[in-house]
Order: sequence, then C-alpha cells, then structure tokens
Amino acid sequence: MQRLFEAIEKVEACEPGAVNLVLSALDEAHLGEKALVSGGKLVWESKEQGFFSENRDVAASVTGSGIAQIAGSRVFCDTLGKEKQIVICGGGHVAIPVVRIGIMMGCEVIVLEDRPTFADHARRAGATRVICDSFEAGLDQVAGSADTYFVIVTRGHRYDQVCLEKIVRKEHAYIGMIGSRRRVAMVKQHLIESGSSKEVLDAVYTPIGLDIGAESPAEIAVAIMAQIIEVKNKKKRTYGYSREIVQAITDQDREPGRKVLATIVARKGSAPQGMGAKMLVLSDGRCIGTIGGGCMEAAVVHKALLMIRTETPRAEVCHVDLTGDDAEDEGMVCGGTVEVLLEAIG
Repeated sequence: MQRLFEAIEKVEACEPGAVNLVLSALDEAHLGEKALVSGGKLVWESKEQGFFSENRDVAASVTGSGIAQIAGSRVFCDTLGKEKQIVICGGGHVAIPVVRIGIMMGCEVIVLEDRPTFADHARRAGATRVICDSFEAGLDQVAGSADTYFVIVTRGHRYDQVCLEKIVRKEHAYIGMIGSRRRVAMVKQHLIESGSSKEVLDAVYTPIGLDIGAESPAEIAVAIMAQIIEVKNKKKRTYGYSREIVQAITDQDREPGRKVLATIVARKGSAPQGMGAKMLVLSDGRCIGTIGGGCMEAAVVHKALLMIRTETPRAEVCHVDLTGDDAEDEGMVCGGTVEVLLEAIG
C-alpha cells in the first residue's frame, strides 16, 4: 500500500489535472492485486506482470467509479479526488455554523477573516486553518482545486468583490456568494467590466444556498452546506483516501502494527455509506474513518481484527446484510446489502 501512495503522489505531481483511478481485483484468483490508472494509462500495479498487465488495454480504458468487468473478473474502480476543502471568506455569524457543519462532514475548512476577534471565533468553532489577513492576501495563500468549495459571506459588497475577483481565476468545484440580488448584480457587473469571465460569474451560486426559506444564521448555514453537498454528489466520484488514513498507513512510528483497510466496493438497496467509503482498523481496535456505523461496521471490525491477529488472509471480500433481524435491532433498517473489501497492511 505504501508503494501505491508513492505512485499516486508521483502522478499527481507530474500530471495534476489527470483523472486517477485505483483498480482492485475482487475475484479469488486475483484478489488483492491493485493498479493505478492515470490519464488513461496503466502506470503502476502491485504485482508485476500480473492480472492488470495481462489486461492492460482494458484496465486503462476504465473511466468510472464502481464495479467493472475485466477479462470476466470483477474489479472495483475508485476514482480519486483530493480531500474536500471548504474556503469561507468571512468569519461572521453565518460562517461559524458553516465551519462546524463542514468539519462534521470531514472536510478541511479554511476561514479567511481580516478582523482578529472574528478570526478567533472561527478558531474556536474548529476551523482547520484560519488566515487572519486581508481577503486578497488570504486568497493568495489558497490554491484552489477541483475539490475546493468557496463560500463568500463577508460583511460588505466591496469585500465580496475582492474575493470573487480572485476566486473566479482559481480552479474550483463551487462558488457561492451571499447577498441581495441587487448587491450581487453590482459586484458581477463590475467584475465583467474589469475583464472577469462572464461564463464563470454566471455559474456562481447566488443567492447562496438551497431555497429552504432559511432565516437564522444556522438555517442559512444548513442551506449553504446542503447546496455544497448537492453539487459534490452530482460528480458521482468515490471517496479516495483521506489524509488521516494515508498518514496512519505510511507512518509506522505513529501507528505501528498490522492494520486492515475496509472499503465498500458494492451496495444494493439502501445503505448508510456509498461505494468507496473507507475505514482503517488498527491493531488495538481503533478505527479511522467510517463505513456507516452500527452493526454493519461492528461486523466488519470483528472480521478485520481476526485478520490482524491471525495474519491471514491478506485480502477478503465480506458481505453484510442490512435487512435482517440483527440490523433491525440496531436501528439499521436500510433494506440493502453491501460488499466490503478487507485488505491487510503490514
């Protein structure tokens, strides 16, 4: 797994805009073999001249997330995205609940605020990073990416204008701006006259948030985060590897011992988490991440600990039924089934 992360890091540095997929063989004959496809090319595999090399052209042609068939064998395709990043311009009353919800969603949350007192409010709310500087200087420190969601909730339209002018030139997944239609129209028109792209400006979500009749700062924050979730989920990408999971796998001094990575590779019906959700089970029973909680997750953790303690097998696909009596007793009546790939590490 260490070599996989090294390969991912290398292709992301060399070709930052390429679509990267991790392929995992699920059938018994090739179970545990993995490959990395970047920009339509097979660039790495866990077993030299293995299953994926034998089927190089088909493997390289895979483009979507989920289960694919390669040479009659099932393969899980995990489209990698970077960690979701929410950048909030402004640290006022609306920003604080946005910070808290963003952290609950597992996102990196960056707050830009030029007033020290309000910057402290964002820190106390749990923001991952707070940049207390002018909005212009703060945005110079944020690169943006296809997984960056910008939320503009400053205290005045002149600050909105500064933020929006910088943000529309950055790569982004979402830009939302608070304010009245008149205020927003003024800002957009000025930026168009200054040379900003009308196409990008027209795609800005404003008034920000889903129209749920929100009134209080907390309700507005819920509407904003609901809209971000809607935009995020339309991409239909899988989860990739979180920063915490990568660190725990690669840093043996920090988390020594054998571990098991659990990944949801298929689901039917309703389930608490989607394909690609990951959880790392450590040798002492602690878990990093979640695949849904409840009896389903407990069963997977039990299997993972058996793998850790017996040191066999190296990989296994387990099936969890969420429709039975045990699931109902736990309040997990989702009415579906999931397949989880367990991979021993170390």
